[in-house]
Amino acid sequence: MTGHAPTGRGATARLLRRVLAGLVLLPLLIVGGTAFRVWQVARQDDRSTADIAVVLGAAQYGGRPSDVLEARLAHAQQLYERGVAKTVVTVGGRGLGDTYTEAEAGQRWLVGDETKAGTAKKAIPKDKVVAVKEGADTLGSLRAVAREAEKRGWQSAVIVSDPWHSLRARTMAGDTGLTAWASPTRRGPIVQTRETQLRYILRETAGVLFYRLTHTSTNLVDNGLG
Repeated sequence: MTGHAPTGRGATARLLRRVLAGLVLLPLLIVGGTAFRVWQVARQDDRSTADIAVVLGAAQYGGRPSDVLEARLAHAQQLYERGVAKTVVTVGGRGLGDTYTEAEAGQRWLVGDETKAGTAKKAIPKDKVVAVKEGADTLGSLRAVAREAEKRGWQSAVIVSDPWHSLRARTMAGDTGLTAWASPTRRGPIVQTRETQLRYILRETAGVLFYRLTHTSTNLVDNGLG
């Protein structure tokens, strides 16, 4: 009889330790699994034919795209030239004090009204580039694209952004009703160094988890990854 009580207490203690370990491990598994998916989707480049190629906005300066935005635009132009999409959609609103919206800056670059100094490039016909001049972040921009898509009968979209942004952007686009996949750029300052890549993988892991919990934007708007 005297040996039974310690055994019962020992079993309870073991159960408690397992529960506590589970409570610690579960969040780590969720975060780790999400980080792996961010990395995995970033490596994918789906160039299936779509109704539109959507270039997510990033900073612009007086109508001239930043290096981040220009890398995305150049990739979208390549997709257009290869027949992946017949129309390119640029997105993004106007910041405080800006003359142009991000969408307008992107449109100007694609149709040849604005180019980087010393760079020659073919222009896309103006009627093949649609500027959706709304959105201060990814979610707001994609919702604006979805409204435009409903008007124009677009159903599928290939999302053009930076690799680490692909999972969250693709998920948001799907939640707006678009059939969406991603073809990220492999150029630009966000993909140049391993340190930068790791920082954005961690950042996007947090962004994906936040979006899945709240279905709202993280408001992380610098570098066009909001």
